[in-house]
Amino acid sequence: MLSDCQSRDGAPDIRGIEGRIARAGVNILLDECVPRPLRKLLANHTCRTAQEVGWKSVKNGELLTLGEAQFDLFITSDQGLAYQENLRGRRIAILELSTNKLRPINAAAAQLRDAVEKISPAEFRRLDIPQ
Repeated sequence: MLSDCQSRDGAPDIRGIEGRIARAGVNILLDECVPRPLRKLLANHTCRTAQEVGWKSVKNGELLTLGEAQFDLFITSDQGLAYQENLRGRRIAILELSTNKLRPINAAAAQLRDAVEKISPAEFRRLDIPQ
């Protein structure tokens, strides 16, 4: 289930997700903590892992900075990202998954696809996946 949309500073985003135009072909960077098979669920988009682009073990702040130049969306399951990094002013959208376990992610595939297609540039959103 999707939680309330949030702005970069963690405050509720009053726009919600209604009325936004779904997009296809999002260029996605997958964090090291996200299972690689997740990319199969997002076959209509371009998914690259941090390892594939040569950014293995790069810390989150630097990873986001590098990712902004090449990607539209960063998907992570790092629950502390919003607290560890200043996300204000980022040009990349961030989708935080509540788990990195593949089975529950697969079960929530439709929610994941919907979140990816409707996320706005530079938005932070958490996707709560039932375990």
